[in-house]
Amino acid sequence: MAFNYHPELLRPYLALSQGTSIQAEYVWIDGDNELRSKSRTITHRVTNLSQLPNWDFDGSSTNQAPGHDSDISLRPVAFYKDPFRGGDNILVLATTYNSDGTPNKTNFRHSAAKTMELAKDAAPWFGLEQEYTLFDLDGKPFGWPKGGFPGPQGPYYCGAGAGKVVARDLIEAHYRACLYAGIRISGINAEVMPSQWEFQVGPCEGISMGDELWLARYLLVRVAEQWGVKVSFHPKPLQGDWNGAGCHTNYSTKQMREPGGIQAINVAIEKLSKRHDEHIAVYGEDNDLRLTGRHETGHISSFSSGVANRGASIRVPRHVAEKGYGYLEDRRPASNIDPYRVTDIIVETTVLDK
Repeated sequence: MAFNYHPELLRPYLALSQGTSIQAEYVWIDGDNELRSKSRTITHRVTNLSQLPNWDFDGSSTNQAPGHDSDISLRPVAFYKDPFRGGDNILVLATTYNSDGTPNKTNFRHSAAKTMELAKDAAPWFGLEQEYTLFDLDGKPFGWPKGGFPGPQGPYYCGAGAGKVVARDLIEAHYRACLYAGIRISGINAEVMPSQWEFQVGPCEGISMGDELWLARYLLVRVAEQWGVKVSFHPKPLQGDWNGAGCHTNYSTKQMREPGGIQAINVAIEKLSKRHDEHIAVYGEDNDLRLTGRHETGHISSFSSGVANRGASIRVPRHVAEKGYGYLEDRRPASNIDPYRVTDIIVETTVLDK
């Protein structure tokens, strides 16, 4: 089923809007690392964050507050064009705060923003490679043979053609929705396991990396909603000889990106090696099921690095090693990470020397 994502198709309905009022969809992260949203009417066109009011919601229904003190505040931190409603309507990314003004226990953006401010002179850039798997409503990988399994892995990665690729129309719709919204999506590709895909966001500097990845995830689950397809960010969605799903994190500082930056890259790798366990602790739930040393992963219990080595914890791309500057790729983060936590600890370790 094709998804009619283009705003022009909504024009007859948008024409019913009166005055200058717009619809703002507030999006936030709940207590289970999932996304929630609700809509409100704004009586003016929004051009900056200061024009957006704070809001609240029932935190006892999202695993973010007890029933006797359930009001959790939503504070807007970024907004984007809404590809579903079109026009001047917007998607509002908001963070969560308790009634006493403290960050909610699930608000990892608060800490990450402080870290990025302290490290702003280093100009940390990120690019995240978000892998995910599509499932039908019965819990079976989308597009897999009924009552059976597809052939072994091999022809599916960056594949083309029936029997190799599924749901390309859904993936294309998500890609274009991101572009319309202004997300810095840099590409997509089919992954090694059938019904598994990847999109890449970046380069983004500092706190904007977490913002844009979360909004790109929201757009993905909203688009998949049109097909009745579920999106799984689990790092090992299927047991057996199938690849897991990661969120490889490409990272650099200004020093790494300049000629001779390979030295700064090597220093960063050495620092990362000394905090392996602390990084693994925030690199995603059930990541031990994925980081087995097989299927293009290093083992969760040990740190390793190498040039062009996809079985290492940290990969230095070959072209970076040859040029002598660029970036590194941390291959340990799982597909279900909170990007605020991952970008936070990487900058803490490599720039702030924590």
